[in-house]
Amino acid sequence: MVSLDEAIIARLTSHGETFEILVDPDQVEKIRAGKVQDVTEHLAIDAVFRDAKEGEHASEDKIEKVFGTSDVNDIALRILKDGDIQLTTEQRRKYLDEKKKKIVTAIVREAWNPQTKTPHPPARIERALEEAKFRVDPFRPVDPQVKEAIQAIKPLLPISMEQVQVAFKIPAVYTGKAYGEVRNLGELVRESWEPDGSLIGVLKIPAGMQGDIFDELNRLTKGEAETKVLK
Repeated sequence: MVSLDEAIIARLTSHGETFEILVDPDQVEKIRAGKVQDVTEHLAIDAVFRDAKEGEHASEDKIEKVFGTSDVNDIALRILKDGDIQLTTEQRRKYLDEKKKKIVTAIVREAWNPQTKTPHPPARIERALEEAKFRVDPFRPVDPQVKEAIQAIKPLLPISMEQVQVAFKIPAVYTGKAYGEVRNLGELVRESWEPDGSLIGVLKIPAGMQGDIFDELNRLTKGEAETKVLK
């Protein structure tokens, strides 16, 4: 349960009435995405307010009339999905900066410059987002915002979210340790085992991740992995 000092207000206005809850800001995105079943675990107080700052509770009659239930979990979920998140200027700046960094990192990882076949530097992506006046939503998931951001900056710089396939061969001495980790590097679309115990496979990855994949395969095999980008 979040403390009162750390909680933020989520507000829904309906039927001329205002309903508020005090919620953990770090859980809002997960709750909205349906990844949290018990919302009340992330409320500072297990209650619905008319004015949370004043500690004024909403009347049970009005809650029942608007929401059709008195269950705080169901009401909190509705407020978070349909209402607004109230942030101070400092809080908004903090969450916007954090989400923007995640979006930029994802773009650098998943997209690249199709002209040079290399990822764009983070600073270049940040400048393009500012020039495009792209608006980051601190409480929406990263993935859809990444796609929207790429569309917004396409007129400003060459960028593409291509997928590439990387073939690799891992010597037998390293396969026991490396196999499980390799499966987490991307989509393993092909694998085969050689008579000598070495592993040959093909990973499907975002184009911008090539450098990271090569570095990781070399780390797992002390530089003995063989790699090739398939055309």
